[in-house]
Amino acid sequence: MFYTRIPCPKNIDHNPDYLNKASRYFPLVGWIVGSVAFGVYSVFNFLMGSEIAVLFSMIASILVTGAFHEDGFADVCDGFGGGWTKEKILMIMKDSAIGAYGAIGVVLLLLMKFMAVSTLFRNTEIASLNLYFVFSLLFVTAHSISRLAAVSIVFTHQYSREDASSKSKPIAQNYTWREVLGAFFFGLLPLVVLSYFQWQLLLVLIPVFVTRFFMARYFQKWIDGYTGDCLGATQQVCEVVFYLSAIAIWKFI
Repeated sequence: MFYTRIPCPKNIDHNPDYLNKASRYFPLVGWIVGSVAFGVYSVFNFLMGSEIAVLFSMIASILVTGAFHEDGFADVCDGFGGGWTKEKILMIMKDSAIGAYGAIGVVLLLLMKFMAVSTLFRNTEIASLNLYFVFSLLFVTAHSISRLAAVSIVFTHQYSREDASSKSKPIAQNYTWREVLGAFFFGLLPLVVLSYFQWQLLLVLIPVFVTRFFMARYFQKWIDGYTGDCLGATQQVCEVVFYLSAIAIWKFI
């Protein structure tokens, strides 16, 4: 209900406690989004070709999440690009309007994602069941690992806003080892399975979590913690870093 636009049963209502416990399933949502994206990619790759298929897969993932994380990335670009104090940064990020920094940032982010995924799959036909499975795992792993990187910030840093104005604040208020263990289990499992086909892909963890480390440190420096927008931005950037890392690994290793 919180992480996607996928309808939930009507008997399930919104509850801050539910949202708190849902943090363990954030990477699992990546399985769903990645599977949808790959399903759309497969259909359009068969009908029209790889690059058009990549574009439609990106559209599908945005529709499934309601541009949840892209919006957070845009807000972070605006906030940190235009603000010089904690109060100013938080105020800009809370504004629903998108400024120049946000618009430029999202355009460059989506372009980078499109080019990275296109390069990863360019001139490659899914000619076997094994290759089909590997490609599907790449989509799923990119979304699960990036969401793990984002939600792990909740476990190591403090929420920045002092008021309850953010819908994501309940995630930061309380969590147990179940949330931590669940997040890492769902986040890493697709990569473990993928490494069965090429173990070198385990190396993507290094650039992804190095990126996560520096982004979290940057947020800590300027706003003394993180916000929901910061988590969305981390997810988007780490997803792109995953694709770029996979390209480098397949090229040089």
